[in-house]
Amino acid sequence: MAYFLQQIASAVPVAALYAALAFGYAIAFAVTRRADLTYGALFAFAGQIFVLFVDFGWNSLWLVLPAALAIGALAALTFGLGAGLVAGRYVMRPLAFSSANAVVVASLGSLIVLMEAARLASETRSLWLPPFLNDVIVFWPNPGFPVTLTVIQLINTGLFAGLVAGGHWLLTQTYVGRYWRAVAEDREAASLCGVDPTTVYIAAYGVASLVAAVCGILAASYYGNMDFGMGLSFGVKVLFIAAIGGQASPLLAALGAAGIGFLETLWSAYGPILWRDLAIFGFLVIVLVVTRREKVIP
Repeated sequence: MAYFLQQIASAVPVAALYAALAFGYAIAFAVTRRADLTYGALFAFAGQIFVLFVDFGWNSLWLVLPAALAIGALAALTFGLGAGLVAGRYVMRPLAFSSANAVVVASLGSLIVLMEAARLASETRSLWLPPFLNDVIVFWPNPGFPVTLTVIQLINTGLFAGLVAGGHWLLTQTYVGRYWRAVAEDREAASLCGVDPTTVYIAAYGVASLVAAVCGILAASYYGNMDFGMGLSFGVKVLFIAAIGGQASPLLAALGAAGIGFLETLWSAYGPILWRDLAIFGFLVIVLVVTRREKVIP
């Protein structure tokens, strides 16, 4: 019983990360209706920039760890948001309202550029952060198997949840959210009412890029590293897990992604880890096929 409760506790930070990633992805997808692998690349790129600048501040500038972390976070937010806006404005926007295949190819190209830029900046080294906020908090002091989480896990979970809650409030309770919903529901009708779909698209892409950057920073803070190949892996995974909850509805996408986070953790605990990704992607494909509706996407 204690082992099962520990797996549930361990799944909460993973589910929160997936939920925040899917929420940000759905914000951009809702106004374009095009699958985009760039989002996962922005997540990994921001994490790599964070680790790179923390290493620079720690080893080259001899800063204390909080200052090095602050410099890394600022750099990751700046480069992540900047890369997202550049990709959204000059690469994706001209293609977003045309061919879906063109968007997939362009997003794959953007992913490769971001991955290679981060790899070259770090000179192909795998950098690691020093551990911090890793104090253990015990939830169930079972003598044989205590149920615990670390401080960084709890902080990350709270920030991810706050990101989703704040984003949902912004989309449902503000004028910005109204413009976003108008374009997401009917781009042409919104244009006739005076809403500029292009401006809304770039803004949505910028918000999604900011969410991806924040998630990349928090994930790298917990894991201590962000691998070069995680861009493609997370890009595909976020695309699938967002689809399970509804790609055009950020809150439903977040809830669906959280469920996948729990499922993935439980499979890692009770099933063969080698087959985890195959099992998860197979499950997603089956669900998507079963729940598929015939709908023409303009």
